[in-house]
Amino acid sequence: MLWRLRSLLVLILLCVPAAANAQARDLPQSEQPLPVSEIVPGIFVHIGAIALMSRENAGAIANVGFIVGDNAVAVIDSGGSVREGRELLEAVHSHTDKPIRYVINTHVHPDHVFGNAAFTGTGAIFVGHKNLPRAMASHGPFYIDAFRRIMGGELIDEVRLIPPTLLVDDTLKLDLGSRTLTLQAWPAAHSDSDLTVMDEKTGTLLAGDLVFLNHVPVLDGSLRGFLSAIDKLESVPAQRVVPGHGPVSPWPAALADERRYLQTLAADVRGAVARGDTIAATAAFAAASERSRWSLFDDYNARNATAAFSQIEWE
Repeated sequence: MLWRLRSLLVLILLCVPAAANAQARDLPQSEQPLPVSEIVPGIFVHIGAIALMSRENAGAIANVGFIVGDNAVAVIDSGGSVREGRELLEAVHSHTDKPIRYVINTHVHPDHVFGNAAFTGTGAIFVGHKNLPRAMASHGPFYIDAFRRIMGGELIDEVRLIPPTLLVDDTLKLDLGSRTLTLQAWPAAHSDSDLTVMDEKTGTLLAGDLVFLNHVPVLDGSLRGFLSAIDKLESVPAQRVVPGHGPVSPWPAALADERRYLQTLAADVRGAVARGDTIAATAAFAAASERSRWSLFDDYNARNATAAFSQIEWE
């Protein structure tokens, strides 16, 4: 659809200002283990920077981590560059000698999948939403070309688009040894390939970008679907959530800010459509009341409003 292609282009271009400054700095050469915290026994998480992907941060802006069972390890997202992926791999090795059995990608966006190549030599099975292979094939080459310009060839030339071979259509349970993970595939919401991971042992939900905290939510799928997913997620019997961006937080209270933002965006855009406002005028004011509550608001909100307008005008 035209609006989705336009939104995808805007998403990429939004990263350019941050990248322009980073181009002038030298890339870090060391690849130490990625800093992680053990948030509950056996679950290790790196909290990404709330920033745009850049050469300076090597794309390390999303929350990534791993879960250790009695027999094996599952990695949850691989990061925004192969460099970050290798650092995550080193973090796994620094905490356990158990084999990595699965690499689970929560959706298609570069900050979550560009590190996949770091894990190809581990024997791990790549796991994702049933739509993820198609999304990687259609969006991936464009992402790589765009981020090569933004982050430089040294970081991006080694990126490989590695689709999952184990696909989740509805739900899937993975056994790591005395530890069961329940994977849930969602209809189009944040993206069209959203997947959540529930650690049954500790009541920890790893939600990918279906949950944003501090970082303004990003709409690349369906606004109606995103709000519906939030309603359904609320009933998941978790104790805490690892969002795609932002701090580990109590559940389901972590949904409140995101729901308010998306409801405000929807109401403002519906009002604009009803009045006959232009899409450009709508992008300038929709959800403006939320600006002070979110980081990166000015980087993403106009794009969200544009995507929402294109969907709501056809309701």
